[in-house]
Amino acid sequence: MCLLFSPVRMDDACPSSCICTRDSGTVTCRDGDYTEVPRDIPEWTSTLTLTGSNISTLQRDAFMTNGTELEMTTLSLSYNGIQAIEPYAFLGLSQLHLLDLSHNQLEFISSRAFHGLPELRSLYLNYCVSPAATTQLSDALNTQSLRNLHRLELAGNKLMSIPLERLDVFNLHALVLINNSIEIIGEENVTTLYQQRRIRVYLSLNPFRCNCELEAFYYWLKNSSQCPDAGRLLCSEPEAKRGIPVEKLRGEEVDCMNENLEAVSYVFLGIVLALIGVVFLMVLYLNRGGIKRWLNNIREACRDQMEVYHYRYEQDSDPRLANVAV
Repeated sequence: MCLLFSPVRMDDACPSSCICTRDSGTVTCRDGDYTEVPRDIPEWTSTLTLTGSNISTLQRDAFMTNGTELEMTTLSLSYNGIQAIEPYAFLGLSQLHLLDLSHNQLEFISSRAFHGLPELRSLYLNYCVSPAATTQLSDALNTQSLRNLHRLELAGNKLMSIPLERLDVFNLHALVLINNSIEIIGEENVTTLYQQRRIRVYLSLNPFRCNCELEAFYYWLKNSSQCPDAGRLLCSEPEAKRGIPVEKLRGEEVDCMNENLEAVSYVFLGIVLALIGVVFLMVLYLNRGGIKRWLNNIREACRDQMEVYHYRYEQDSDPRLANVAV
């Protein structure tokens, strides 16, 4: 009786609204009315696709069947309503090679969300991370559990910077950061990119601020082939450079030394002009006596001349003064 009513699963069982193909090890679930990962996924599953559902949370035992861990190699959870990734959500999936959580609505990501995935090669988190979860994403990705990660996609998440503290922790071959809000790639990240030459970084559709803070990245872009979409990287600021490809800038436009020298030159010019003004005022002060005498002489000469004009006017008016010499 116990064996009769125990939840023994059938190898050929397939969740409702799903298509299961045993030969390829694929289970595809689209537009199902799921609020959590189906629990009757066949044990032989190697590729799992869950799209268009309303999954809100990934629990610790989401990928276990009757206490048995599934040996999946590919997992896709695209276009769901997932809002949180709980601690150890994927623990037990030691053979998982690909995880796709793109186009969800992640509001919370546990720092241990990706623990227990030593064989994970590809992680897709495109258009799914809310601004509130950005910091949590960084904590979750910086784990030794992802040491074999080859491809990481983080497109369309409004990221302000690369959310990886150290790129050398992973075995990354491709890092996709297109269509985010990255303005500057810092010198520390650039140094790591020089060291990790196998990495290809995709950065188009980011609003780069093309000032001297971009200097290290600019020279990396010019001297490296690690950015396949380098020609599509455009300046957003300042206004005068908007729309100009970053790699088309002149070196002096992002040279911090030139910018500093220009600032110093303006300061120096101001000091020189101020000194000239002080010298001029001192000359006026020291020669105030001579200037005063010069002004008095001009005033006396003008007064004498005015008296002559006045007397001649009186001569013209009075004939009796015509024979009087001036």
